[in-house]
Amino acid sequence: MEKKDIYKQIGELEDRMGSMSGDLASLKKQIILLLEENKRMSIENQQLRKLLKNESAESGLKEEQQTVGVGYENLIRLYHEGFHICNVYYGHLRTEGDCLFCLSFLHK
Repeated sequence: MEKKDIYKQIGELEDRMGSMSGDLASLKKQIILLLEENKRMSIENQQLRKLLKNESAESGLKEEQQTVGVGYENLIRLYHEGFHICNVYYGHLRTEGDCLFCLSFLHK
C-alpha cells in the first residue's frame, strides 16, 4: 500500500468520524428533549390522577392554603428529580448539578 493511499484512507476515516460525532450529538439532544417531555407528562399524569381522586376537596381558605403547600412541595420534588424550578431554566433537565437560581428560590 502506498503512502498516498494510507493518507487518503485516514482522511476519509476522519471525515466519517466527524460526521458520526455530529450525528451522536444530535441524537443526544433529542434524547434529552424526550426525557424532559416524558418526565413532564409523567408528572402531569400523576397530578391528574390525584385530582380525580380528590374531586370532593374542601373549599375556601383551607383549600387555598393546601394548594400553596402542595405547589411548593411539587416544586421541591421536581428539583430533587433533576429539573430546574427557577424562572431562568424552568422545566429543563439539570445536567450540571445544583442551580443557584433554583436554590435561592427554594430558600425564600
